[in-house]
Amino acid sequence: MKIIAKIETDMPDKFGIPRQSGIVEELKGRIVFEPEYRIREALDGIEEFSHLWLIWEFSENIRENFSPTVRPPRLGGEKRKGVFATRSPFRPNPIGLSCVKLEKIVHTNDKGTVLIVSGADLMNGTPIYDIKPYIKYTDSRPESTQGFAEDFLDYALDVEISEDILKIFSKEKQKALIGILKHDPRPAYHNSSERIYGVKYAGYDIHFKVDGIKLTVTDAVKI
Repeated sequence: MKIIAKIETDMPDKFGIPRQSGIVEELKGRIVFEPEYRIREALDGIEEFSHLWLIWEFSENIRENFSPTVRPPRLGGEKRKGVFATRSPFRPNPIGLSCVKLEKIVHTNDKGTVLIVSGADLMNGTPIYDIKPYIKYTDSRPESTQGFAEDFLDYALDVEISEDILKIFSKEKQKALIGILKHDPRPAYHNSSERIYGVKYAGYDIHFKVDGIKLTVTDAVKI
């Protein structure tokens, strides 16, 4: 397996990254190809597709030992499911699969052709092994069932952020930050209303606490 590219995002740590691609549409990423793959012809026609599949590596979750069951965060971190019945990052092979929207293609002098995508759920610097076009008539199955994930389709927190903190970021980054927070980045087994958590985003450490379904940002410290 060869790394063909790496993605640049505003998420320097795995904590706080959306648990699925596409749920925070405003979260952008720049796919920068490795030097040997900076060949414009290799991307000929990619602009005809609105969405792409990314096959990538859980580079921060590599483990020597294999566990046949895992604790999905959405089940409170207590109930176990078979690893192949989940999207847990702790897998025999640390391979991730994400569907992202192709926003635009940029041709640069120093990094070749760069893909700008949205809806990314990847940490900054994540290695990418392959890119394939998303094809609606084969990849979309509206009739599919979704197991325990069905119960959390509408789960979201109410996010409260002061204007002083919001104005640090552009309008687009504000929306992305709110999207990250409303999907509750905490481990599922954490429920203390007094505990302060921190998510690193766009050069800041965003501190917050959660009481019930209300998430309040307490401050933002520049990293």
